[in-house]
Amino acid sequence: MSISFEFATERAEEAAHAAKTAQLDNVRERALRSEAAWRDMADRARKSEESRAKREAVAEANRLALAEEAAQ
Repeated sequence: MSISFEFATERAEEAAHAAKTAQLDNVRERALRSEAAWRDMADRARKSEESRAKREAVAEANRLALAEEAAQ
């Protein structure tokens, strides 16, 4: 199962909120580490989604070109 950009971003926001409201330093630090990790995962998920979309667009263009050649 892959993590979506939206899911990871939501978890990062939750961790940021937990860090802001934490009263203990170690809890705040843990939440900040969690936020950083979720933001990294969100960034990787976004890049993966963009890459997939580009591959699909190229594949669709190739399919259309082949269909056009076959129709001639």
